[in-house]
Parts: sequence; structure tokens; C-alpha cells
Amino acid sequence: MFITLKNSVPMSVWFMLLSALGFSLMAACVKEVSTLGIPVFEIVAARAAVSAVISYVDVKRKNIPLWGNNKPLLIARGTVGTFALMFVYYAVTTLPLAEATLLQYLHPVFTAILALWFLKETIQRSTVACILISLLGLLIIIYPNLAQESLVQESLVQESLVQESLAQPNLLLNPRIQYSWLSISAGVLGAFGSAVAYILVKKLTVTEDSSVIIFYFPLVAFPVSMLMLGSDFVIPSLTATILLILVGIFTQVGQVGLTKALHCADANKATAYSYVQVLFSVFIGWAYFSEIPMTTTIVGGGLIMVGALINVLWKR
Repeated sequence: MFITLKNSVPMSVWFMLLSALGFSLMAACVKEVSTLGIPVFEIVAARAAVSAVISYVDVKRKNIPLWGNNKPLLIARGTVGTFALMFVYYAVTTLPLAEATLLQYLHPVFTAILALWFLKETIQRSTVACILISLLGLLIIIYPNLAQESLVQESLVQESLVQESLAQPNLLLNPRIQYSWLSISAGVLGAFGSAVAYILVKKLTVTEDSSVIIFYFPLVAFPVSMLMLGSDFVIPSLTATILLILVGIFTQVGQVGLTKALHCADANKATAYSYVQVLFSVFIGWAYFSEIPMTTTIVGGGLIMVGALINVLWKR
């Protein structure tokens, strides 16, 4: 049965699922290490350092030119990816894991639109269905929290009501869930930046090996993040050091899976499956961070899975 399933599902799907799992574990490590006092820019720098070593070894193993062919486009991909990652990490460290992931995974919508415009790709009906159903799932998951944000803002003028709400942790709309508009904006900008990076990756796969494309990201990210970190560097503890290394390793897994998925399929088709990361993040948030999903999260997550299955099983 497993062999039949494996043969019936395109390789791009398996690579994207691997990518989603890798990025989910990466986000969990980022969130955990931020609680130990490590700044976002330092996390980005550490992630870039680990990725640089792994990518360099991989390029040398393949015995291919390190600097690639289309250097301007490679540098552009590294630059866009760097700032997108900074936005994403800020959202992850300031929002619940599931919610931060939801904002980040608006990027397949941006990717499909950008691919239509810049790559002249056609959006298949299965991809449209997947995106629409998955977006509906995202809205269902995030709606109670957005409603609570509005409720908290209104109740700030009535301190007694706020105190009464905080004394009831079992309310369906938990007052502890409060969004910062800066965090929300960072999540959306991270999603848009990721979409732009994916389009650049798709164009680069024509002339560049995936290992070279991945290598250029830490090549740009490390010096930029260290420059922005400045004097805020914090000497990490042993636990923080291990988590920072895991951030780099899991990100590398996610990057390799993503790059290979984009090499195997149209950009809008491949990235549609990345919604599965939302389910991974919800589970990790529940299992490790004690972020218990509400009914709306379960319903929305189910819709996301339905959208992914439609994209996989649709008969052209």
C-alpha cells in the first residue's frame, strides 16, 4: 500500500512535505531559543553559519562550481531570502507558533500570482481549488484570535472587565492571545518575501544546481544579520547553542526539500502543498508549547488537508 501511494504521488509533493516538516521543526527551535534571550538577528546569523557549512560541503561533494553562473540573480535571491527570514523569525518569536505559521503560509497565494505574472505559468484548477479551500481553513483558524484582538482593544478602557477576563483562563476567546500589528505585518511581509524568493529560485533552477542556490543564502544572510545585530550579541548557553545548530540543520532540510520540489513542478503547484506545515506547527505547538488548539483550529486544519489532497488526487 505504501509503495502504491509513493508511486501515485509526484516527487515534488514528497519533497514539499519534507520541506514543511523541516521548517516546522526549525520554527519550534527558533521560538524556544528566543525564550533564552537570543536576539532575532543572532538567530538568523547562527542559522546562516550552519547552513553555509552544510551547503559548502554539499557543493564540494558534487564537485560543481561554487559561485554558480547567474551571480546577480543568486545574490538577489540571497538578499530577498535574508530579509524575509528576519520578518518570519520576528513573527515566530512574538506570536503563537500556529498563528505565526498561518501568516507565513499566505505565500502560496503570492507565489501563484507572481508565477503567473513573471514566469507565465498557468494556474491549474486543482491549484486554485487547493488555495481557496486552504485559505478558508486559514481564516477559520485565525478568526477567533483576530476577534479577540478587537475585543481586547475595546476592553482596555474598562480595566475591571479586563481583570475579570484574565481571571477566567478557560474562556473560548483567551485574553492572553493578543496580536501586535507589528508582528502581524512582519508575518505578512515574510510571506511575500518568501514568495519572491521562490520565484527567483524557480528561475535559477534552469541554470543552477540546488546546492549552489542554497549556498548563496547564508553567503548574504550572515554578514547582513551580524551587521544589524551590532553590539546586541549574546553569548549563548550550551542549550541555546544546540538549539541554534538545530535551527540551521532543520532549515537546511526545509531548503533542500523546497528547492527540489520547485525543480520538479510549477512554482504555484509545488508551493500549494506547503500548507501542510500549518498542521505540523499546530501539533508541535500543542505537544511542546502547550498551545491547545481550539475547535476552529481543528476545522480549519481539516480544510487545509482537504485542499492538499485535492491538489494531489485531482485527475486532469
